[in-house]
Amino acid sequence: MLMKIKFLLMDRTFLILLLIINILGTIYGYIWYEYQLVQTPLHFIPFVPDSPTASLFFVIVLIGFLMGKNFKLFEALAMLTLFKYGVWAVVMNILTFIEVGHTTPAGLMLIASHGAMAIQGLLYASFYTIELIHLVIAGVWTLHNDVIDYVYGMMPIYGSLNQYMSHIGYFTFWLSLLSIWLVYKYGMGQRSNTTPRAI
Repeated sequence: MLMKIKFLLMDRTFLILLLIINILGTIYGYIWYEYQLVQTPLHFIPFVPDSPTASLFFVIVLIGFLMGKNFKLFEALAMLTLFKYGVWAVVMNILTFIEVGHTTPAGLMLIASHGAMAIQGLLYASFYTIELIHLVIAGVWTLHNDVIDYVYGMMPIYGSLNQYMSHIGYFTFWLSLLSIWLVYKYGMGQRSNTTPRAI
């Protein structure tokens, strides 16, 4: 069963479909951040659109797989940030529903899409060839992003949760460490016998 799943994950048609979905999701994500980006100082812009940048990293990883290559740094960045920001967005949207007392179609869509985002990065863990230096760089990027968000106030805007921002920042820090550990444990430790080349 496991081998069938691995075969499907590296099937060329499946990879192309996943690539298209992630490209569209990345574009939509940057559009979603448009309102915040126009108010963001130029030097902070690379650190604001967290989720679409995570999916952009994964787009590069998928292109590598289709070419039969491993882009190791982007594998580390993708696995770490897809899980972190996927889980983060799911939690924030659930908390928003609790705070305002009702759900919205947009919120449910964000939960579904970000949940899938977190899962897809983990699904390909056995195909990654991440080395320690790549994890260190990805970890520094992610923790630095937390500083930009919660020290300089560049975090995603969830108006109904503003009063909990210090708690959210604390949660995000530990989520970052968990994400780094997951990459160390599963993105570096196990290697699939299947090559990264698409079938």
